[in-house]
Amino acid sequence: MSNVLARRGRFSAYKLVWLQAAVAGGTSVLFFVLWGASYGWAALAGGFIAVLPNFVFATLAFAHAGASASKKVVLAFFFGEAVKLLLTIVLFALAFGLLKLEFLPLFFTYALSLVVPWTAPLYFKQN
Repeated sequence: MSNVLARRGRFSAYKLVWLQAAVAGGTSVLFFVLWGASYGWAALAGGFIAVLPNFVFATLAFAHAGASASKKVVLAFFFGEAVKLLLTIVLFALAFGLLKLEFLPLFFTYALSLVVPWTAPLYFKQN
């Protein structure tokens, strides 16, 4: 039973990650069309910085489920959040330090992708 619960939680989290990726991809295409390739690549990087850590978190956090594995569930969530935070820091450092991308489209797409889970009840029916 706990395997089924973990799978359902992971599936719901992956749906949100896919929605974040779609919003980030659409935003980066919009920046590319309106302001050119440098803004489009920066927006795509901002979306990547938001989506990849959330995907890693969803994979790690929903590895366990059920009352018998409650300690494992809590530890998995803490570990997933720590990895997500560190990965976000590393990706921002790479984007600004190594790639020297434009700030505005990168941060706008990042912030827009982070707002997606807040609006999730508007898009997904809960079972």
